[in-house]
Amino acid sequence: MDTVLSWLPATSTSNLWVQIGLVGAWLGLVGLVAEGFYRFTSVGPEVVRKIVHIGVGNVILLAWWLQVPTWLGIVASILFSAIAYLSYHLPILPSINGVGRRSLGTFFYAISIGILIAWFWPLGMPYYAALGVLVMTWGDGMAALIGQRFGQHCYKLWDMQKSWEGSLTMLLVSYAVSTLILGYVHGHSWQLGVISLIVALTATGLEAFSKFGIDNLTVPLGSAAVGFALGQLVNAGM
Repeated sequence: MDTVLSWLPATSTSNLWVQIGLVGAWLGLVGLVAEGFYRFTSVGPEVVRKIVHIGVGNVILLAWWLQVPTWLGIVASILFSAIAYLSYHLPILPSINGVGRRSLGTFFYAISIGILIAWFWPLGMPYYAALGVLVMTWGDGMAALIGQRFGQHCYKLWDMQKSWEGSLTMLLVSYAVSTLILGYVHGHSWQLGVISLIVALTATGLEAFSKFGIDNLTVPLGSAAVGFALGQLVNAGM
């Protein structure tokens, strides 16, 4: 096997197996926790789905920390996209798709991670990929949970019912995620605060148009693109 992997670029075979092992262990742990909640608790399938949604999304931080090579991130995205698409038609992942509604959200989720890795890893800016994924992971995940639990003031877009409480949660969490990531990389400044606010507003608007689970594609890509574009403008003006 080492001979087969010897052609792969940028990463030694030993490091590659460490990266695969740690990422796989994290995803396996998230899956086991989700299945445990799904089978042995009464929290409801939507809560279980959000456990997976949030847990899996945090793998982008592990990939960033481990400096996972671009090709590995793309291959993993393709693999999980295929599994998610099959699960849409077959009961492969009941804890993820068994929420009483049909959605390709999990498929779009996996696709978006692969696109962001392919975009920002070669640029040496993995933090923008992390920004996009974590805005979706935490912002969308918490917005759904808060909206369902505490949402009292509803509105409709594309026949999809949303709550102002959920949208406010999306805005605040997205702002917090953007501020933490950009502040960690560049240091905190008023310019980065403005960028974080614009990213949060963009993500909240995109999340509102979430028919067929398309927000799992538009939110991370839109958030990362806006953050990147504004960051380039700020850097050019310095």
